[in-house]
Amino acid sequence: MTVSELTPGLILLAGAALLPLLRGRIRQAAALLLPVLAGVQAWLLIASETSVRATFLGVEIAPVHVHGATPAFVTIFCLMMLVGVIFALNQNRKVELPAAFVYGGGALGVLFAGDLITMFVFWEVMTLGSTVIIFSGGQRDSGGAGLRYFGVHAMGGVLLLMGIVMVIAGRIASGDPDPAAFRHMPEMIANWSTLSATTVGMWLVLIGMLVNVGAPPFSAWLADAYPEGSESGTAFLSAFTTKTAVFTLMVAFAGLHMLIWIGLYMTIYGIVYAILENDMRRLLAYSICTQVGFMLVGIGIGTELAIDGATAHAVSHILYKGLLMMSAGSVLFMTGKRNLNQLGGLYRTMPLTLVCAIIGAIAISSFPLTSGYVTKSLIKVAATDMADGLALNGQPYMHMVWVYFLLEGAAVGVFLHAGIKYPWFVFFGKDCGLRPSDPPWNMRIAMLVMAVPCMLLGFAPMMLYDILPYGTSGLDISKVLFGVDKAVVALSLLMFSALAFFLLLPLLKLSDTRTLDTDWLWRRFAPRFWKDAIAPLLEQIDSARRQLIEGLTPREGDRNLPRALRARLMGSWSVGIPVFVIVLMLLAYLLVYFWLLPGGLV
Repeated sequence: MTVSELTPGLILLAGAALLPLLRGRIRQAAALLLPVLAGVQAWLLIASETSVRATFLGVEIAPVHVHGATPAFVTIFCLMMLVGVIFALNQNRKVELPAAFVYGGGALGVLFAGDLITMFVFWEVMTLGSTVIIFSGGQRDSGGAGLRYFGVHAMGGVLLLMGIVMVIAGRIASGDPDPAAFRHMPEMIANWSTLSATTVGMWLVLIGMLVNVGAPPFSAWLADAYPEGSESGTAFLSAFTTKTAVFTLMVAFAGLHMLIWIGLYMTIYGIVYAILENDMRRLLAYSICTQVGFMLVGIGIGTELAIDGATAHAVSHILYKGLLMMSAGSVLFMTGKRNLNQLGGLYRTMPLTLVCAIIGAIAISSFPLTSGYVTKSLIKVAATDMADGLALNGQPYMHMVWVYFLLEGAAVGVFLHAGIKYPWFVFFGKDCGLRPSDPPWNMRIAMLVMAVPCMLLGFAPMMLYDILPYGTSGLDISKVLFGVDKAVVALSLLMFSALAFFLLLPLLKLSDTRTLDTDWLWRRFAPRFWKDAIAPLLEQIDSARRQLIEGLTPREGDRNLPRALRARLMGSWSVGIPVFVIVLMLLAYLLVYFWLLPGGLV
């Protein structure tokens, strides 16, 4: 493998090792240059359609492979890395920026992975980088949130690994010459349209990917972990984990209709919890869940137009969600406040931040002539096209009609929390008395860079459509996106939702309480269960073991047993939480290996 064939993720990983050795302006220049170099390398590989093969442990792998969705994803990932670095230039955290490069390098590695083994390695690298970003956030619960985040994603990684082992073993048993292949993009619609009960490995791969995408019942990790990152760290976090998982689901499971219903659940779940939320960054984190739900619906529909829509919406989402997270980070940086009931009236002294927040808000709400409108519309059109196709073939189609209407309703719900609630309570509403200025120059530049494509793509969507996997399949853009009837319907729904918000505003009470979510299981229940149930049981086992050894071993005066050996036998055998969890995971892996793999015990 030559240097020109290296995956661009390695450039960012090398940067992560280099940055701690640099200081001052040289460090800043290197941090700005590395995402550009990674983007150039990525597009050289894309232009030449490079595919690199190698052998690892007797299995052929492809550490570099260009998928159909790689161009769009890699472009926005590199842009987000560059803008995120600009946004973080004025911060002095020594660990966060190298961790962000590890995070971004892992994400780029997944985008170019042509086999399951390479994909998994970079998947775990990404987990390590994002965990360190959360740990270095400097917020009130960064340490606890980082531990919980790592625990959830370690579990998802174990499930993913077990599934990959089973898939590769099954392919080897069937005589597949390329058993680790992760390259189904050209035939994505035909692959994995259904999952049978016998394909346990693919079920585990699917579940492992769904954990990272924030699907139920693990959706709560998004709002639990992301707000505990720093002002700049959360901007990085909002871009890569969920969208990388969307990419892998697109490659492996396009057309799996179960994803439609999972996606719809995520859209509704995110809206409900975001409307209830008081913490502005938790509100925006719940909104990530809603937007990813739109992408899963597109992947589940699985047609060429739907896949293009899911890809386009992932790009658009990184733009406007990054912009919203940066605006919220700017407010936090200048005021030290993150709860909506502690903010208000900031429009007087933070006009640029306000403008950028409003641009992100209207883009996420699918206002006509914004990026969100031209990407969500593709998914909704794909849903109506599928309904029409089923009806013409005499098959049941009403469920797809309901999918369309639920997507329209979700767009209204997004406008309520991210489009109105967030900017209203932060910048308008009740005056909090604070008079901060706009943030430092680098943070302002980063927000402006993200704001421009949020509007530009609404006027010139072909800039994005041309790099989608299928190029929108000849869709008549003027009729779908720029028709007066489409725009009137979209604006009418948004205006009626705005009217409902302001009519009900007197009833909307914000408090500092935390809304009960499924993260209660690992924030409260799991620690209490360990303390009240597991730890006492382990103490009893340890006590019984000590009594047994005392009865079987000689006393201190017996010279036949060395004192050091007796002391070691009598030492504590208590088991910590990490060891206990690892043992459980190993037992689960052995169960899968011996009972479920082809050629196992049964």
